[in-house]
Amino acid sequence: MSLFETLAEPWFFMWLSLSHVPATIRALVAAKDYGTLFSPSGFGEALFGTLWATIGPNVKAVSEERVIALLEGRVKGGYIQDEVISTPIYGTVLEVGAGSGMWADVLARFSSVDATGGLRKRKNASSGITKVYGVEPNPISAKALQKRVQEVGLQDIYQVVPVGIEFVHDPSAWNGKIEPGSIDCIVGIMCMCSIPEPEKNIQLLYKLLKPGGHWFVYEHVKVSRGGPLLRFYQRLCSIPWSFMMGSCRICRNTEKSLRTAGVWQEVDLAPPSDQTDYAVMPHIIGTLKK
Repeated sequence: MSLFETLAEPWFFMWLSLSHVPATIRALVAAKDYGTLFSPSGFGEALFGTLWATIGPNVKAVSEERVIALLEGRVKGGYIQDEVISTPIYGTVLEVGAGSGMWADVLARFSSVDATGGLRKRKNASSGITKVYGVEPNPISAKALQKRVQEVGLQDIYQVVPVGIEFVHDPSAWNGKIEPGSIDCIVGIMCMCSIPEPEKNIQLLYKLLKPGGHWFVYEHVKVSRGGPLLRFYQRLCSIPWSFMMGSCRICRNTEKSLRTAGVWQEVDLAPPSDQTDYAVMPHIIGTLKK
């Protein structure tokens, strides 16, 4: 990506968001949801949902190779390796920000119940995914997620958790409970930019992991390279971004929040190897082991 393209990238997304305002208004009026229509925060979330329905598949297509390699245990220092060099995803998994199930088909590749291929030879003899908790507090997305789970054949092991992270351990908030220290792997794919109270909720997620558990990360984050002018430019972009892109925040220091959430045995977080030093919307990819 050229310098011009990376500088223009956030503005392109904001322009796309603006172009979806009429469709969002029409949908809310048709649903007679006037409370959301006249609520700045509510309308912002609805607008982002409309936008994501359009751009989500393209974002997935661009990211899928990296995400699959990450879950296969083939990423180290931001580089995709040809062979498995670390622990692939396994056991009881918590998917943060599952949305409408955009990554459900990818998780199905690793299911020990409905294996569809996609895994290379494992470094160790883990049994694949045996249980998935998909955390998605938005009721509309949670309903779509349940349908998607059925479509990809994960209905026997995938449980939709229709509450926020802070309530996953509370059986009075939903029909279930996730105990601290019960999760083998957490998967966060471009979702930490949107969760409320990120430091608090990342620490809550850390507590859910078993000792030796893994957190698989692919997130866009605060600029850390490119100098003070690039950091200033990202902060400048973040002002209109916060009004047009729902709860997504481009200046969030997710890497720091993850590293300081608790004690880790191993941390391997790095920019993707093909990412430029002047990216305005940089990503990190890798794993943390509790």
